[in-house]
Amino acid sequence: MLKRIGIVLGILVVYRFLAHIPVPMGDATTFRDAMENLISKSDFGSFINLISGGGLASFSVILVGLSPYITASIVIQLMTKAIPRLEELSEDGESGRRKINQWTRMLTVPLAIIQSIAYIYILFQSMGSYSTTAFEPTLHDWFMAVTAMTAGSIILMWLGELMTEQGIGNGISMIIFVSIISQFQTTAAQIGSALFNTEGGETLSLFGWFNLPVNPTVFWILLGFGVALIIAFYFLVKVNEAQRIITINYAKRVHGNQEYGGIKSILPIKLIAAGVIPVIFATAFLSLPALIGQFITSADSNSEIGNALTTIFTAPSASNFSTMYPDGITARWFVYPVMYFVLVVAFTYFYTSIIFNTKEIADNLQKQGGFIEGVRPGLSTAKYLDKTVVRLNFFGSLTLGFIAMIPFVTDYIFIVLMGQPLGLSISGTGLLIVVTVALENLRSLDSRALMVTYDDYK
Repeated sequence: MLKRIGIVLGILVVYRFLAHIPVPMGDATTFRDAMENLISKSDFGSFINLISGGGLASFSVILVGLSPYITASIVIQLMTKAIPRLEELSEDGESGRRKINQWTRMLTVPLAIIQSIAYIYILFQSMGSYSTTAFEPTLHDWFMAVTAMTAGSIILMWLGELMTEQGIGNGISMIIFVSIISQFQTTAAQIGSALFNTEGGETLSLFGWFNLPVNPTVFWILLGFGVALIIAFYFLVKVNEAQRIITINYAKRVHGNQEYGGIKSILPIKLIAAGVIPVIFATAFLSLPALIGQFITSADSNSEIGNALTTIFTAPSASNFSTMYPDGITARWFVYPVMYFVLVVAFTYFYTSIIFNTKEIADNLQKQGGFIEGVRPGLSTAKYLDKTVVRLNFFGSLTLGFIAMIPFVTDYIFIVLMGQPLGLSISGTGLLIVVTVALENLRSLDSRALMVTYDDYK
């Protein structure tokens, strides 16, 4: 058990080491500065930087991160539901799942190549207006950079699978978990800078005995947010574990002198069955018009269409607040959060309908002699499950939408109270991922410990 944990920790150390190896192209410092400037203009870039553990901002070889593998997994999963042949293969036991996993890995490679080329191209487009450094990449530079970034993505996928083989959690999820946790130091630095900023001359009086060199307004706001964070973690755990339990009865069957069945089982349906996938879909969907706008404005800075796309589909944040909203919050500030919330709700319904096939579940129950009390097997069971899932989706999608709104609500409160958003580096989505992965790993560790104990005392 300790050996497995040691292997996982060692792999995570290797992953964090890779996050500091720069892409072999030009001056690394210049490219890091340009990449940070690019991230500040794109909400999708900020999210990719979050789940890559800062690899995007540091212009490291794991810049692409796990996004090609995640995209390939989603595409294969959608194709499995759309193509009957693939659906049959996925139901063909362990051999079918291995074949699908192999295709997912194969699809990851071209996606990583395409994404690497896209990142480099967008970076050079943005450097024209950001840096005066003249650098024209040669074909050799392109080949080395794309090869290094693609190899970094493939290595991350391999490291994730090695951790999964240890049996104490999903390796891909653990890499994303560590990536988000590694960004806490950025948040701590931002909070510390705001807390100890006493340029206005105000200090915190401690019961009139002496004054602490901290900003009193920021102190009380952070204290309130600390309490709110504890409540948020409690709420996230409850939401992640919330599920509807449906009792399944199995009819009695007599075979010879033996009697089978007559037992009860449960069918748990989670409140948020889609996880954080709808948030990723919504972020990617909204980032596309902004990227198109950036391409248009890089070619013609006076283009009204390009400026409109960039302005409307860029998420309001601490980095762009002073330039995009010099007069404070306007009605335009709420456009992106509203669209984001609506898309998260819509994609929650869409993705849940894909991963939770009520007709397939009803058919399997009927074949196994199972039924829900008071509901006829077959079509009636499928309709009953559909109705249940729709009700859960209503509350689950709204909950997921509100969780995704946490950074916008936080920024709004700080803008009203202090005139400037705080800009926390971890979002509601990040918190949800952290809570989900932590609970899954805890269950895996408990299960592994129980197996070891059973082997020792059986």
